[in-house]
Amino acid sequence: MIAAQATAKYVRTSAQKAGLVLELIRGGAVNQALATLQFSRKKVARDIEKVLRSAIANAQQKPGFGGDVERLFVSACYADQGPSQKRVRPAPMGRAFRVVKRTAHLTVAVAERPEKKAAPAPAPKPGKAATGAGATPAAKPRARKSTKTGGEAAAQKK
Repeated sequence: MIAAQATAKYVRTSAQKAGLVLELIRGGAVNQALATLQFSRKKVARDIEKVLRSAIANAQQKPGFGGDVERLFVSACYADQGPSQKRVRPAPMGRAFRVVKRTAHLTVAVAERPEKKAAPAPAPKPGKAATGAGATPAAKPRARKSTKTGGEAAAQKK
């Protein structure tokens, strides 16, 4: 099974915003993930698409790759927090507010799905005969407890 990854560092977005888009593609086929990213309205989707294409190219360069991109899927994708740039913004009355410009490290890993092999059907166990639709006996319905309240319960106790 071939696995490859790609990382983009210092992408000018927060890790939280990137994580929202990465959740959309995690575990899916790469072609489906590319289509999802292409039609996403988030700005960070373009950067993630770039990293995903790079991971696909890395997988194709590995020795032993089958050549079928259709079998690749997004095995892992995450956004780590990068260094933040601190800036100062003037505020009223001579004060200053801090502006934090966040960055993120985007990582996308792809892997090749194993080929599906036809498993032989399990043979029925000897000595047990299956009977029609209900091979297992149906459970007996339980008796309900009476939940009498008020004068009715008091009258029965007397």
